[in-house]
Amino acid sequence: MNILLIGAQGTLGRAVAEELGPRHTLITAGRNSGDLRIDLTDRDSIAAALARAGQLDAVISAAGNVAFGGLLELTPEQWEIGLRDKLMGQVNLALLAAPLLADGGSITLTTGVLAEDPIRYGASATLVNAGIEGFVRAAALELPRGVRINAVSPGVLQESMPGYAPYFRGFEAVPAARAALGFSRSVEGAQTGQVYRIA
Repeated sequence: MNILLIGAQGTLGRAVAEELGPRHTLITAGRNSGDLRIDLTDRDSIAAALARAGQLDAVISAAGNVAFGGLLELTPEQWEIGLRDKLMGQVNLALLAAPLLADGGSITLTTGVLAEDPIRYGASATLVNAGIEGFVRAAALELPRGVRINAVSPGVLQESMPGYAPYFRGFEAVPAARAALGFSRSVEGAQTGQVYRIA
């Protein structure tokens, strides 16, 4: 398959590339690296990257930013980071990619454990992740031509714990390589409208 992988240079994206790369042709994309440049906050940038990618069988997003901070301390601009980037960035990616994918193609988005298990200072991430999961379940009902859509929701990654440990006390960290298996399940499987929780 020809797969567009967004966020390929991130911790999760690198693991996904290692998992899928031996079996498929990967086109990597990111804001500052990869075969193509893409800014998830810019719909035109998403459309341009998809056009340059050519014929695709699958699109994967392993990218998206959110702000962390106290519920009543986050500024409107900080709330907008997650809403514009991780939430609407992935929604717009799905909407723009769906008509371009081969029949039976797939879209895989990324959420995270905070959708179901909130932490202090993570309200924006919980809002965004839960929104993506709801979108995936609804979009699966309407996508044409057998195009599938799923989300992968990993726990906090082991590789990211040095920076995030104070926020995730008591959480069992997940190796990025294990989280990457969820993307194989989405891309190479047959289900749609699923949220694959990797713990």
